[in-house]
Amino acid sequence: MKRGNFVTFEGCEGVGKSTQLKLLKEYAEQNGIEIIFTREPGGTSVSEQIRNVILDVNNTSMVAECESLLYAAARAQLIKEIILPALEAGKTVVCDRYIDSSFAYQAYGRNLGFELVARFNSYALSDCMPDVTILLDMRPEDNFRKKKGKIIDDRMENESLEFHDKVYDGFTAVADKFPERIVKIKPTGDKLLTHRLVIEALKTRGIL
Repeated sequence: MKRGNFVTFEGCEGVGKSTQLKLLKEYAEQNGIEIIFTREPGGTSVSEQIRNVILDVNNTSMVAECESLLYAAARAQLIKEIILPALEAGKTVVCDRYIDSSFAYQAYGRNLGFELVARFNSYALSDCMPDVTILLDMRPEDNFRKKKGKIIDDRMENESLEFHDKVYDGFTAVADKFPERIVKIKPTGDKLLTHRLVIEALKTRGIL
C-alpha cells in the first residue's frame, strides 16, 4: 500500500493556524477527502498529559533542555500511536505543529542550537518527516496586537516579545534550510483568501 501524505502547519503564536486548520477540515469534509487531524504537543492521552506539564504557567523553573526533551517525548508517542499507523494505512495526516516548532522555539527561542535539538529528536522522529509544511509567515508584533486584553494561560504564549522574535527568526531560518518542504504563506486580513492560498499550495504538492 502506498504511504499516506503527512502535512504540518507551523507559525508563531496568533497567526491563525487554528482557523486555517478548521477551514481545511471543512474543505476536506465537503469534498469527501479523508484526513486525520492531530496536534503537538498532544494528540494522544499520554502526549496530552505531557502538554499540560509543558504549558503550565506555574512551571516557571523548567529549564530549556527539559522543555525540549518533553516535546520530543510527546512527539515520539504521537508518531508511534497515531501518525505512523495512519501513514502506513495510506491515510493523509495533518498535524498542528511538529519538529519545526522545536527548532524555532527551543533551538532559537531558548538558544539550545539546531544540532542539540536535532539530536534530542533523532530518536523521537523515527524518520517520520512531513512531506509538506505550511508556514504561516507573520511577525510576532503583528500577532501580539491581536492578543491585547486576552487572558493568557499558556507558558509559551506568556513569554516576552523578544523571545517570540527569536522564534520567528527560527522559523525563517528553518524555512531557508528546507525550502523543498516548507511553503511560506503570508496570512492576509481575509481568512478565506489565506485558506485559498493553503489549498492551492497543497494541490500543487499533490496532497489534495
